[in-house]
Amino acid sequence: MIEKLVHINRVSKTVKGGKRFGFAALVVVGDGQGRAGFGHGKAREVPEAINKATAAAKKKMIRVPLKEGRTLHHDGKGHFGAGNVNLRTAPPGTGIIAGGPMRAVFESLGVADVVTKSVGTSNPYNMIRATFDALANQTSPKAVAQRRGKKIADLLGRGGSKTAEADAEAVAE
Repeated sequence: MIEKLVHINRVSKTVKGGKRFGFAALVVVGDGQGRAGFGHGKAREVPEAINKATAAAKKKMIRVPLKEGRTLHHDGKGHFGAGNVNLRTAPPGTGIIAGGPMRAVFESLGVADVVTKSVGTSNPYNMIRATFDALANQTSPKAVAQRRGKKIADLLGRGGSKTAEADAEAVAE
């Protein structure tokens, strides 16, 4: 498991004897092969907050279909609160072009090539939620073919489909 600490927030509560500090941690967890999740944990001590966040992230993991194990199948948009993110597939050798919290998501997911843009908020919680919103909407050609009752080759326009050639000849005449 790949664990990435994205953000720690320190909050204080003023009480009679002084101030009491608490910590909130945001963690992204992934297996590097298409599964990732994020979690939020709060506690009085930083390590305890990180442990809680990691446990929450492992519970809420999602599977994302990857193309050739290195990039996304198609472009996507995600939205949460004031956070909007745009995800784009990229050719080999591009690398992860993403800012802060989004970079942690793609590194833990196992994506090698992706171009992203965050529009709106820079709040790490909203950016990560928007990124997971976009990733949850990713579909693979296999899933689309299954849903539509077709073969993957027919969807992608490969495999020398006889019906497509016959239709093209009929239109030409």
